[in-house]
Order: sequence, then C-alpha cells, then structure tokens
Amino acid sequence: MRVGLVLGEVWNGLRRNMSVVISVILVTFVSLTFVGAAILMQLQIQQMKTFWYDRAQVAVYLCTDYDQSATCSGEDANEEQIAAVQSALESDTLRPYIDDFFFVDHDQAYEEFVKQFEGNPIVDITRPEQLNQTFWIKLEDPSRSAIIQETFAGIPGVQSVSDQRSLLDRIFLFLGVASYSAIAIAGLMLVAAMLLISTTIRLSAFSRRREIGIMRLVGASNRFIQTPFILEGIIAALIGAVLAGAASVAIVKFFVQDFLVRNVPFTSYITVEQSLVVPPVLVLVGVVLSAIAAKIAITRYLRV
Repeated sequence: MRVGLVLGEVWNGLRRNMSVVISVILVTFVSLTFVGAAILMQLQIQQMKTFWYDRAQVAVYLCTDYDQSATCSGEDANEEQIAAVQSALESDTLRPYIDDFFFVDHDQAYEEFVKQFEGNPIVDITRPEQLNQTFWIKLEDPSRSAIIQETFAGIPGVQSVSDQRSLLDRIFLFLGVASYSAIAIAGLMLVAAMLLISTTIRLSAFSRRREIGIMRLVGASNRFIQTPFILEGIIAALIGAVLAGAASVAIVKFFVQDFLVRNVPFTSYITVEQSLVVPPVLVLVGVVLSAIAAKIAITRYLRV
C-alpha cells in the first residue's frame, strides 16, 4: 500500500468536507471534555476522601440544661460525668484505637461558634451554656468509629456521639452522582460524535464514488479503499481529543490551582501533574471510537 497515495486521499477527503470535519472536531471536543471533567471529578473526590477521612473526628456531645432524653435530665453534664467519659477514653480498652482527643467546654465552643457565624444574627441570641461541651476524638483508624459510639451510647451525661465520616459520606455521594451524571452526558455526546463521524465518512465516500469505482475496476482491495476514509475519521476525532485533553489540563491549572487553591483553601486539590493522566485517556477513547465508527460506515457503504 502506497503511503503517499493514501495520505493524498485523506487530505482530499478532509478538504472537500471541511465544514463537516470541523463539526466532528467540535462535537468530539465537547463530548470528550465532559469525559475529562468526569475523570477529574473522580480524581478530586478520591483526593478529598484521603484528605478528610484522615482528619475525620468523632464528637462525644455532653448534655446541656436544655436536653431531655434517656441520658440527659435537663441538667448540664456534671464534673463526675465528664471525668467518667475522660477516664473511659484514657482506659486500656480504648487507648489502642485513639490517636488523640481534647475537651471543649462551653466558653471554647462559644468562641468557635462566634468565629464560624460572625455577622449572623444567630450569634446575638446564643449563649455559651446552650452549646454542648464536647470531647473531640481522633482515631488511629477512622473506620473504627463504631467502637466509640457503642462505648458511650446510653452513658449518663452524654447527649450523642457523632462521626464526621457519616457527614462526609453524604457530601461525597452527592459529588459522585454529579460525576456520574457528567459521564452519562458525555456518553450521549460520544454517541452523537460517532454518528456524525459515520455521516462524514459516508458523505466523503459518496463525493468520491467515481474514484472508488475506478479503484474497484483496477483491482484495489477493500482495505486500500477503506483506509483513507478511516484515517479521515481518526484525524478529525484526534484533533478534538487533543483539544479536550488540553482543556482538561487547563481547567486544573487555571480554575483549580489558580482560583480554588487560593480562594477556597480548606481541602486538598488535584495538581496539574495528576491531571496529565487525562489527555492520553481522551486521545485513546477518541481514536478508538472514531476508528470503529468510520470502519462501520465505510464497510456498509462499500456493500451498497
């Protein structure tokens, strides 16, 4: 197979259907950008899970004067009850599971509350004694929080035991649904891109039907006839995939690193180096899908 002749046919096909080729490039670019965004979201979710789960704490909230329950009788947790909780945390039973813990009294809780809700009218109607005294516990293994919950469930003076991991799980579930939604949208757009590639190949083949007929008469193989058309689809999709890969890296560079890291520095974000795994994936997906779509389209056309 003469490479120069094949490349010449590819160029002629791209030139004759330039407007449709540009449409293929744009549709591929947009659809693969969604795929890239979904991959980036998954990477970011994993990054945040590692960051926050390692820092997740268990809170043992003590009773206040306003709590009425089986363990709270409408009175603030007294010194004996506080000492009992601390003694349990320092015991040989729980010590292997606890990395560190600290106690926050009413005044300290109120100071943190004022900082968190500064400027909010709720600060003016909240008093220190309304806020729970709390033991904050960092575990050696955050997944073993059930041990703390079982230990202090039903203990006098303890209002409740809260695991921050449960709150984080809800947040990550929402982010996961968002990323899967992006994947679903990207999938639909990839189907549209494949259909557009198929249409482009058939239009290109139709515009060169005389050349195809002549090649058949002189004994050209189907492989020789099909190759230029398949390469046309691959080249158009490859350009779109490269643009989508560049857009994915640009999102991380300019939006994540230059904006979020500086303005919302409360968590860990993916880096540009981590995002470099996305472009090769997009190029591979774009090339494979375009090759399949072009192959099917030209094979069906030549059978007509």
